[in-house]
Amino acid sequence: MKKSYKIEVDCANCANKMEDAAKKTVGVKNATVSFMTLRMNVEFEEGADISAVMAQVLKNCKRVESDCEIYF
Repeated sequence: MKKSYKIEVDCANCANKMEDAAKKTVGVKNATVSFMTLRMNVEFEEGADISAVMAQVLKNCKRVESDCEIYF
């Protein structure tokens, strides 16, 4: 399953850090972050609990970019 989320991030480098953190999260098959559109597209592993995975994605993203936000 794929979902798109609105994000808040300050720069393109920060968006890249968020993308890397999201991709390393258990339950995420793939993730892309666009600084230009302020969107994060996430493809989830089969059977993943989307809300739990996204909570962990946000936590991982906050570790690398403390002032980022993901709206879900």
